[in-house]
Amino acid sequence: MAGNSQRRGAIKKTGKGNPTAGSGGRVRRGLEGKGPTPKAKDRPYHKAFKAEAAKQREANKRPQRGGRKTTDVEWIAGRNPVVEALREGVPVNAVFVAEGAERDNRLREAFEMAADRGIALMEVSRTELDRLTFGAVHQGLAARIPAYEYAHPDDLLNRAKDENQQPLIVMLDSVTDPRNLGAIVRSAAAFGAHGVVIPERRAAGMTASAWKTSAGAASRIPVAQTVNLTRQIKAYQDEGCMVVGLAADGDAQITGLDLADGPLVVVVGSEGNGISRLVAETCDQLVSIPMVNSVESLNAGVAASVALYEVARLRG
Repeated sequence: MAGNSQRRGAIKKTGKGNPTAGSGGRVRRGLEGKGPTPKAKDRPYHKAFKAEAAKQREANKRPQRGGRKTTDVEWIAGRNPVVEALREGVPVNAVFVAEGAERDNRLREAFEMAADRGIALMEVSRTELDRLTFGAVHQGLAARIPAYEYAHPDDLLNRAKDENQQPLIVMLDSVTDPRNLGAIVRSAAAFGAHGVVIPERRAAGMTASAWKTSAGAASRIPVAQTVNLTRQIKAYQDEGCMVVGLAADGDAQITGLDLADGPLVVVVGSEGNGISRLVAETCDQLVSIPMVNSVESLNAGVAASVALYEVARLRG
């Protein structure tokens, strides 16, 4: 009969105890503090996102002009790594969370930091997050880092000129540990260098690990890439720079370096083999760091820090 809510097919008129679908009360999966609405190119299911990804893949296949090159977009997977990256100011441009991921303190902290920095928060299926992070153990949380844009080596000289200072540039010869790269970038910023130059191949690049270790310095000092380190050293020499290489068997010690107050390039070698033979032959002088025990050695990050401190001290 009419009005009988017990009859088959009747609509229940009250929402108490069992809210109807669409009322917002059945299952709330909204993210806490969503932040700004993501742009179309930041939404994995949007055609603009796929078009941008295809464009980036195609760009990475083409040779870059003017010495500029960008790395592929990088993903940080896992709750602790994402939270640590956000704490250290790594330039994350989107945070992705899997649907149904258990909310804990780390997830809530990631949401809060992302919202505070205006970073887009995206909720995707766990399958989609697996695909985006290439099967990494993401624990339902991942962050995307945009491609890093490297400076041109000439930009570092121009930076010194703009600041009316004598150029101080750090060059790395096949340093493969991104944490050492990050540490050197941090020291370079702390001791007044105008930039860091790294090889395009067989060397660490500005990855999430390097960004994190730099403790934000990577956003304050340029990192340039060069195809040929020896050729770039000669180019700097043609511009009036003196080039010194750090070597255990250097002809002189870094302390009291006569070249410190002029245009200077400091070359730091790789973790295991030091400066390569050709690079060493191209340097104007090889210098060593005095140590009490000659058996001991310093890794690339520490050696660069000590050398840059001494140069900064000599420059006054």
